[in-house]
Amino acid sequence: MLSLTANEAKTKFGNMLINVQSEPIEILKNGTSVAVVISSKEYQQIEALKMELVKSRFANVDNTDLVDGERFFQELDSGQYD
Repeated sequence: MLSLTANEAKTKFGNMLINVQSEPIEILKNGTSVAVVISSKEYQQIEALKMELVKSRFANVDNTDLVDGERFFQELDSGQYD
């Protein structure tokens, strides 16, 4: 993965937008990774994968595993799960 300082990302923004189409770019500030820039296409793919994961988890929920939200928080506040 290509890395740029925050200042380089600012001054080379146009080039960064071109390069990010082929690979993610890490942004560093004071030597620490603060962000990763990805293409819109890659972002949409990640979001679609997350949605599929959520859907698959809901599909596997058994109604007997569900708990009323108010009851759950009352039990949690009571210290039952401490």
